[in-house]
Amino acid sequence: MVKKDLDLEKRWGKLLVGLQQLLGKKPTDLNAVLFIIGVQELGSGPRNFSKEEKQDLMHIAVCRILSRSGFYSLDFIDQDGWPHWKLEKTLPHLNAMEQEKMLKIHVLEYFEDEFEIDIK
Repeated sequence: MVKKDLDLEKRWGKLLVGLQQLLGKKPTDLNAVLFIIGVQELGSGPRNFSKEEKQDLMHIAVCRILSRSGFYSLDFIDQDGWPHWKLEKTLPHLNAMEQEKMLKIHVLEYFEDEFEIDIK
């Protein structure tokens, strides 16, 4: 594993520990962190979500974090308060590992910028 990848995994681990301290439960994987971001971005607070709503929340999170790189922009918020995003530029073709790495980098940037924390 390259040093850059080791640094990413170290930062990722620190984020998971920080979320565990904040939420009382350690997120198990990237999808769990995306769900947390989706709930945060929806802004309705914690509640029970249907399976479809959970998928929608993870989609909101992916769009939100990738908006930082210009891939998506917020299009509108519907009458129920759910944000809808517009694809602005084509996403790169990446394999599964590269996709996960790209998302993790964007998630870390999201938490660092939105919550003004340093995850080094």
